[in-house]
Amino acid sequence: MIARLTGKIAHIGLNDMIIDVTGVGYLVSASSRTLAHAGSVGEHITLLIDTHVREDNISLYGFADQEEKDWFKRLCTVQGVGARVALAILSTSPPDQLHIAVAAQDKAAFSRADGVGPKLATRIVTELKDKIAKLDLAPAKTGAATITRNTAAVPQGGQANDAVSALVNLGYGRSDAFRAVSDAANALGNDARLEELIQHSLKSLSIAV
Repeated sequence: MIARLTGKIAHIGLNDMIIDVTGVGYLVSASSRTLAHAGSVGEHITLLIDTHVREDNISLYGFADQEEKDWFKRLCTVQGVGARVALAILSTSPPDQLHIAVAAQDKAAFSRADGVGPKLATRIVTELKDKIAKLDLAPAKTGAATITRNTAAVPQGGQANDAVSALVNLGYGRSDAFRAVSDAANALGNDARLEELIQHSLKSLSIAV
């Protein structure tokens, strides 16, 4: 089973690349995110690999980091999400944003990917909600960059949920509203009034814009 490849980039396509490893060319499918940061033809690259073996085919899927690979495998556990759809989802949103989208039950974030309709998007956020609740939310390092996964859960019901709904009604995306209200709830405490949560959230959203 191939778990990692290190070699020279021989070709980069829209959805895959060929990696030359000591004269053998391996066709590796990847997200647009991984392909965009892969480098140029002739450069060396190391990719984490998930190998899918079928009776008549062996397919390799490559990832720039462990977090993206983990999300690929997590998405593939959802009924109706195959490897192609999982890569399409990872092409539209990086892993840290997917974490927030599931926590916020933001179906629209997944519907942007090719092959994901409303029913499948609903199934994804529903089936993965309990799984992502168990994940470590410590900052993750990708190369030299550090990603802070600010995904503290908004309490079910109460003022926080009302604040999220209010921001969505104002035109903000559900994931953005969820993240802003999470920040506000952490800063102000769970006893904060609805008006305080909304005001604090709007300030952080305006800064983000």
